[in-house]
Amino acid sequence: MTELLWGNQPAPSRGPKPAVTLAAIAEVAIRIADTEGLDAVSMQRIAGELPVTKMALYRYVPGKTELVAVMSDLAMGGPPDRPELPWREALRTWAMDLYEGFTKHPWLLQSTIGRRLLGPNELAWMERGVAALTSTGLSGGEQLDSILVITSHVRNIAQQSTTFPGHSTGLTEEDMQQALGTILSTESDRFPHLTAAMRTSPGSENQGLEFGLDRILDGLDLLIQRQGGRT
Repeated sequence: MTELLWGNQPAPSRGPKPAVTLAAIAEVAIRIADTEGLDAVSMQRIAGELPVTKMALYRYVPGKTELVAVMSDLAMGGPPDRPELPWREALRTWAMDLYEGFTKHPWLLQSTIGRRLLGPNELAWMERGVAALTSTGLSGGEQLDSILVITSHVRNIAQQSTTFPGHSTGLTEEDMQQALGTILSTESDRFPHLTAAMRTSPGSENQGLEFGLDRILDGLDLLIQRQGGRT
């Protein structure tokens, strides 16, 4: 797995030139996952879109588990280049970039969970996040935990707001808001507090993402100040 993710496989010294590359295989898998979901990705399906047989694909990748790891790291890509910013603005920008990546490839929310080997792109995202906190006075463990908390918030909001390929309810965000508004207009006596809150809510698309992120950053700010670090 390490060799596949980190590109350390030795090049064959003899024999015919490979018909495809691991990157090409992963790119086809990404296209399938983007349109039909992760469950639709299979060796048979990929072979149908490349000039190789299903069995030939196993020369490049042992199975779907390894393929998902490679395609996930490739789909994530590296974090976008950003100008140097104070830690709070840097982490906020980092989190919004991460959210955009998850919404662009929703299946990443399924493939990047649990104990697994991380690839170079995913580690580059972690590196960028931790780099924003290195001058704050937080310990290494606190820096890593801060990134974990922010990532968990971003993932949770992305999962709630994203339509997974192959699992669509057919409802848009506007449809859901309108339907809920209609229900509450006739059930306000039953749900008075929820109705009142909905009436005064701005209802922007990223409201929950930004609200939660700002509260996390507020907490980090207090911790950094209490420890005498840079704000």
